[in-house]
Amino acid sequence: MEQDIESPVTIHQPKLPKQAREDLPKNISKECAKRKIQRYVRKDGKCNVHHGNVRETYRYLTDIFTTLVDLKWRFNLLIFVMVYTVTWLFFGMIWWLIAYMRGDMDHIGDSTWTPCVSNLNGFVSAFLFSIETETTIGYGYRVITDKCPEGIILLLVQSVLGSIVNAFMVGCMFVKISQPKKRAETLVFSTNAVISMRDGKLCLMFRVGDLRNSHIVEASIRAKLIKSKQTKEGEFIPLNQTDINVGYYTGDDRLFLVSPLIISHEINQQSPFWEISKAQLPKEELEIVVILEGMVEATGMTCQARSSYITSEILWGYRFTPVLTLEDGFYEVDYNSFHETYETNTPVYSAKELAEMASRAELPLTWSVSSKLDQHAELETEEEEKNQEDQNERNGDVANLENESKV
Repeated sequence: MEQDIESPVTIHQPKLPKQAREDLPKNISKECAKRKIQRYVRKDGKCNVHHGNVRETYRYLTDIFTTLVDLKWRFNLLIFVMVYTVTWLFFGMIWWLIAYMRGDMDHIGDSTWTPCVSNLNGFVSAFLFSIETETTIGYGYRVITDKCPEGIILLLVQSVLGSIVNAFMVGCMFVKISQPKKRAETLVFSTNAVISMRDGKLCLMFRVGDLRNSHIVEASIRAKLIKSKQTKEGEFIPLNQTDINVGYYTGDDRLFLVSPLIISHEINQQSPFWEISKAQLPKEELEIVVILEGMVEATGMTCQARSSYITSEILWGYRFTPVLTLEDGFYEVDYNSFHETYETNTPVYSAKELAEMASRAELPLTWSVSSKLDQHAELETEEEEKNQEDQNERNGDVANLENESKV
């Protein structure tokens, strides 16, 4: 009797990104311990992203100028020296070959012979003449004669190519030296961000400052929320970026950064923190990236400074310590207190819960119990006055009726 043989079927699961595999639902076990949050942008502003498996490396050579500028200083200086050395050696070799093929080497010291280059008696002297030609030093000991047309052509070619090499390499070094990256080192962000009440609304705040006396022109601030998400269709989006409004519509994102400023984000219905409470905040895996941009006043070049805050660096129920004081004829900034915060009374509920509580009570968030009692007292006083007026009117009407009856 024949038996059915079940052949094993291998089901290939789709290959998911590493972050997606880690975020898949798992059973509660010891392996599901809290994972360390990996920063997308480090505190010093450098992006913690490495590009791997880049096969089209030729694209870097198509923009060779930017590639050279982005290199580290040691590689840039090495290339700078190598380019000039190779150029001098290459043209020095050609000058020596011309002298060798014309027979100048065989008539060294012969006053009746007119060489291509006077006083060129070997490769070393040809190399020195190449350096003098390209750098336009011109010591006057080695000179080209008018009896060497190939030497005249080579002189023109080396002069033109030498100018191009000078323009390219000097321009590259100038751009690298004048890069405004170091200017961002004097633009500071507070170590922590805070969440507290401001004007009756829950706000997320952080502080920025400029240590230099030369200011950043047209300074602007923006913030991004970096958080992985999963769509309704099941698509996993790692490190999804969401805008955090820090005053774009009101113009508060454009800064006059003369003294440290506190940047505020109102947590409303459009905010990604709308449903996050104090208890839920430590459980969130998110990162806030803040970007400060502007032009350097001295050079006019655009400068960008970055920093980030993870959930452990967001303090709920704190405010920043004031750093600006009025002295005799000027304002003084105390940067020793730049990162300091102090605790303040702040609801532990999310902004959504506070709004629902306020709507149920039909009271603004800033109203307290005492103000509510005062309102009831005022209403009771108004009702008593109204009742007294009605009683007086009724008494007056009764008196009028009695007078009419007597008449």
